[in-house]
Amino acid sequence: MPASTSDPTLDRRRACGLVWLCLALAVLAGAAWWWRAGRPVSLPDAPTARIACVSYAPFRMPGETPYNPEAVVDPQRIDADLRALSQRFDCVRTYSQAHGLDAVPAIAERYGMKVIMGIWLSSDPVANEHEVRRGIATARAHPQALRGIVVGNEVLLRGELRPDALAAYIRRVRGAVSVPVTYADVWEYWLKYRELAGSVDYLTIHILPYWEDDPVPPEHAVEHVAAVYEHVRQAFPGMRVMIGETGWPSAGRPRHATSATLVNEARYLREFLRYAGTVDMPYNVIEAFDQPWKRAQEGTVGGYWGIFDVQARPKFAMQGPVVEIPQWWLGWLAGAAGAALFLLMGGWRRQRPPHRAALALLLAGAASGLALAWQARQLAYACDNLWEWTVSVSACVCALLTALGLARRMVGLLCEAGDAPVSANWRWLRSAWLFALIYYDMLMVWDGRYRDFPLGLFELPCVGYLLLGWLGGRAAAAIPTVEERFLAVVGVLLGATTLVQEAALNPSAWLWLGLNLAMGLAVGRGWWRGRRLLTQQA
Repeated sequence: MPASTSDPTLDRRRACGLVWLCLALAVLAGAAWWWRAGRPVSLPDAPTARIACVSYAPFRMPGETPYNPEAVVDPQRIDADLRALSQRFDCVRTYSQAHGLDAVPAIAERYGMKVIMGIWLSSDPVANEHEVRRGIATARAHPQALRGIVVGNEVLLRGELRPDALAAYIRRVRGAVSVPVTYADVWEYWLKYRELAGSVDYLTIHILPYWEDDPVPPEHAVEHVAAVYEHVRQAFPGMRVMIGETGWPSAGRPRHATSATLVNEARYLREFLRYAGTVDMPYNVIEAFDQPWKRAQEGTVGGYWGIFDVQARPKFAMQGPVVEIPQWWLGWLAGAAGAALFLLMGGWRRQRPPHRAALALLLAGAASGLALAWQARQLAYACDNLWEWTVSVSACVCALLTALGLARRMVGLLCEAGDAPVSANWRWLRSAWLFALIYYDMLMVWDGRYRDFPLGLFELPCVGYLLLGWLGGRAAAAIPTVEERFLAVVGVLLGATTLVQEAALNPSAWLWLGLNLAMGLAVGRGWWRGRRLLTQQA
């Protein structure tokens, strides 16, 4: 048999060089992301900060939700909200008569505001009867305050009522009041159930470019809205058409080429207001305040459609540049803290580490800190209760400890300081992270519409195991089991499926596939190296 021409020394130098390069790039990429997020972005100014109409729901405090039948909003809070909103809005749209919202028309009248009053319909006929009766009574008591009445909101989209039952409710209200009556739903459902047009005084359509089946990027979103609006007008000649909901979320999951960011929300609203000022088109923007309770239904993104945050503070101005993360330097601070932690703990119970070891620990710690800071920012938007915070923070702590352990082993190999033997706990930890990755892969494939990409969390173990596997050593040579190899292959396939579902347009989906590939390569290289060592020993 011919002798192998491979030079072990040269191979090791190449592996070490690649690991050093990856550590440096990870730090530079993380630091650059945070720096870029803190740069002012120039956007076109809105023609005015005043908006025609805005959706109003007061459920923005912790634990508040309209799904609590006992919840009643204090009229003083509604009064304070409408007094503030009247400075920028001519009208508010409500969605229900329950929870004290039937007081909105009377309060709005004090501040010269109009109301598009909602009557909530569902599959519950008893609740519907209460809503309809209360809505009729409110409309009769304050007809001058109402611009219109919306009988049912997206009830066809949710599949809770048939079109004929919905039409009966609409005709009942329409015959009992003196103000225009409509129904509101996603624009496609008006085209699907055209017969409803005969039951209403005008059409109310929802156009949300972010939520389209084929999401529209913010730079083309207003063009899409204009095209859809004109398409619906042509489909219903002679009928007035109002845009009942349009807007953009400031946080949450990216979809295809769209991103839910503060900058994109500001861009969309400013450009939409410029467009709305050039056409004779009634419209309503969703929504006045962020609604945390919506995160249970729509994921993180559901809670961040507001022009104001939960503290009633404006999230951005209508003129001038917009900054995505004003306190971007906190990410750099987290990177520095991670570097200090890894340097301190990496040398625990060891002699003072040499300069190369210290540098490796600093780079690994800085990269881990920058990634976890990104994940922490995501958790600040996504977590809604103590249980979610407990699980999420615990997972981040486990990722940090795993990255620290992997960094200690990598430093020993990079600096040729030896390698610790493999323990059963080390094998178990790798299997646990692999299982966690596959579990979330399955959630993303089968129920991923409202789920965020936990990139910062899984970056630490996935990249850490990949780099350690590339260096070799006895930790990396722990031969993966058949189950681990199977899961590694499945993970790559599921990650690729998520990318296909995102039409290969979502950068987060590409990064998610990259993490699955990293873990798959770590397992594959561990299996190949372990088999080779066993062969040499034999």
